[in-house]
Amino acid sequence: MPTIMITGAAGFIGGHVAREAERRGGLSLRLMSHRRPPPGAAVPGHRTVRADLSDPGSLRGVCEGVDVLLHCASQIGGTPEANEAVNARGTAALTAEARRAGVSRVVYLSTASVYGRGAFRAARPEDLVRNPGSPTSGSRAHAEDAVLAAGGVVLRPHLVLGDGDRWVVPGLARMLRALPGTVEGWAARTSVITAHDLARLLLGAGLAPAGNLTASVYHAAHPVPVTVRTLLGAVAAVAGPAAGPAADPAAEDLTAVRARELLAARGIPAQGLDMLTSDHWFDSEPLWRDLRCTPGPDFEAAFKELAEGYRRALPDI
Repeated sequence: MPTIMITGAAGFIGGHVAREAERRGGLSLRLMSHRRPPPGAAVPGHRTVRADLSDPGSLRGVCEGVDVLLHCASQIGGTPEANEAVNARGTAALTAEARRAGVSRVVYLSTASVYGRGAFRAARPEDLVRNPGSPTSGSRAHAEDAVLAAGGVVLRPHLVLGDGDRWVVPGLARMLRALPGTVEGWAARTSVITAHDLARLLLGAGLAPAGNLTASVYHAAHPVPVTVRTLLGAVAAVAGPAAGPAADPAAEDLTAVRARELLAARGIPAQGLDMLTSDHWFDSEPLWRDLRCTPGPDFEAAFKELAEGYRRALPDI
């Protein structure tokens, strides 16, 4: 029975990974968290580890007896110092512990934001250059370097949807509310994945035979991108009145420049707008193929399953 350690096991993605591992069975889980109890903590045969990535001393010995490390913990937002402490130095310390303990594989959950701004069309990691534009994405790029130097595997999702999402759909709902119309047709295409599918990919990357993996860096998304118009229409349907006039197909068509001005006037960061007005389509076919894994439902079918949870989570936006 392989032992898998999941960092950030009480968080958004880490929690989904823990639940997916529990569903799969035949695994001994070590669930690392430093704040609240992770799901599955009370299951016999599983063990909770209290450790803090910003405190390297707390990581000593955490990887003893571990076969696979799924590193899902990250600092998102906050000060540059906090991002550096958790994402960069914390990951380097954790990876060093994994190497010392003889962990056979490390898989790191990164982000496509390490590429910074741009238009990305069916893009593969080997064709792109990282150009992070924030302390969070910069420190996560440093975390990637530590994992790759240790022979690990990096997965880069773009937009992740599902139970526990505090960023994507809430952020889109706030943006819709702030704008009086669409932005140049919302015609761009973007890559999305559900947290459940991402958990399957992370677990699969951790357990796959070494000969099946043809790369060390993969994009992790549903193979079929979604248009921004379709994505925002789904968000508008669950956000209700919070979606505002931009959700109306007959609303005026704003230029991106005008939309940025309106967002700035309301104190809403415009980075999200950049992702919605140019293609952010990252080719993930190699990962699904290497893992011999079938993608879950397409965006519209998957979002129907998530809609009620989002309706309950969004009333205060």
